[in-house]
Amino acid sequence: MNNLIEITKAFVKAQLAHAEGGHDWFHIERVYNNALHIAKSENCDLEVVKLAALLHDIADSKFHNGDETVGPSMAWQFLSAQNVPEETIIHVVNIIENISFKGGNHDMKFHSVELDIVQDADRLDALGAIGIARTFNYGGFKNRALYDPAIAPDLTMTKEEYKESTAPTLNHFYEKLLLLKDRMNTSTGKTIAESRHQYMIDFLSQFYAEWDGEK
Repeated sequence: MNNLIEITKAFVKAQLAHAEGGHDWFHIERVYNNALHIAKSENCDLEVVKLAALLHDIADSKFHNGDETVGPSMAWQFLSAQNVPEETIIHVVNIIENISFKGGNHDMKFHSVELDIVQDADRLDALGAIGIARTFNYGGFKNRALYDPAIAPDLTMTKEEYKESTAPTLNHFYEKLLLLKDRMNTSTGKTIAESRHQYMIDFLSQFYAEWDGEK
């Protein structure tokens, strides 16, 4: 198993060598470490957790014209080439297909404790100081405004509308980031999310005060 994990790490590093800063190898590494930490308190298949954490963003649809099939397909091909049992491959691919937030207004078609763990691990990386940094990094990558008081956050977007949104970066806090705390699956994930959520609340308070010239 250890050899498979090391091979997978090398594959992911190579694939994401030129990725946007919020979805690069270091994002994968943080999610992987988060997943290992959460898994300590859960009864789970650790190999599935490790593989899914490493491969969950191998081809994020945001960078593939919205095509959600590229990542699962790449993961399937890679794991098949490593002679991983089909049952494991199917589980990992199901996690990749269901891990994303996608606006939060869709029904998941697959559930497992391993998905819960990796989803929490991924969501934790969207919270706190790193979550803030990643959000503004991606906003800059897409040349979005920092904030526009005239454009209110939209909490009723469909998955398609969420994917097509070009709203100012600050709206993303309300449309996704601040919603994650109450959508965590595991007790460990919930505990960590609490402090990271509060950090973002404090950041927003400071942001608005500076925007209005109060500080």
